[in-house]
Amino acid sequence: MLALNACSTNQIKTSEAPPIQTPSLYQQVSPPKATLVTLELPEQAKHPMRHHSIIELGRGSLESNRDLENFKQSTFQESWLPRIARYIKKGIASWYGPGFHGKKTATGEIFDMYEMTAAHKTLPIPSYAQVTNLENNKTVVVRINDRGPFVGSRLVDLSYAAAKKIGIQGEGTGKVEIKAISQLQALPQIQQTAESQNKKVYFQVGSFGSASKALKLQGKIASNNMPEPTIHTSKHRKNTLYKVQIGPIKSTENAEMLSYQLAKIGITDPQIVTASAQN
Repeated sequence: MLALNACSTNQIKTSEAPPIQTPSLYQQVSPPKATLVTLELPEQAKHPMRHHSIIELGRGSLESNRDLENFKQSTFQESWLPRIARYIKKGIASWYGPGFHGKKTATGEIFDMYEMTAAHKTLPIPSYAQVTNLENNKTVVVRINDRGPFVGSRLVDLSYAAAKKIGIQGEGTGKVEIKAISQLQALPQIQQTAESQNKKVYFQVGSFGSASKALKLQGKIASNNMPEPTIHTSKHRKNTLYKVQIGPIKSTENAEMLSYQLAKIGITDPQIVTASAQN
């Protein structure tokens, strides 16, 4: 039901681009900002780790280079690559924006038309894809966070910002190629976009409706000689979500090494997210 609300593209005229530099037009529906909260840890869960360390895990900190290479060739790749990582398809892309800005997507997050996201009917949520405009060869990496489009045989619904980057916002639709990629393949563009928005890249290792569960995971990670994660909250109406994040992540190599150490303690599906620098 949410997907239908989020991507009924026929409710807007996609050939009319909104003024990208006038966020005041959408003040009433802007996505809520995440809030950093300080939660008191039980005494046995406290550790002398810096809360906001930049991930600098050298290869010498791993048991052996062979362990890391084996990990990258097996568990790591299986957990990072979508099950349909070979998905490549050509079709028509459209875009959606003002009519849905600030509303929930199929994932429950708040849609922001200025983020690089997209709606797709079958690709995993969340996952990443590279979309190429076949008319001008411009490309964009998007995060799949919604279902759709539900108009005709269209292949993908891009956010306004993503559509603008590959040049289809004016016509409203365009012929594209979409290719599923892993989070690591998407990381360089994610970092570039984050820097342009004065944000950092983090691993989100858990998201809970319970503060105690978030604290338990935070303590587990810190007790295994990794930088202690931070806990952020997102609020929507009466519900509070506690997000456990670790970072910032500086490079693909850092992400590989941190993923390896997380996997050793049973955390095998971290998600890449961007957020304002956590001070």
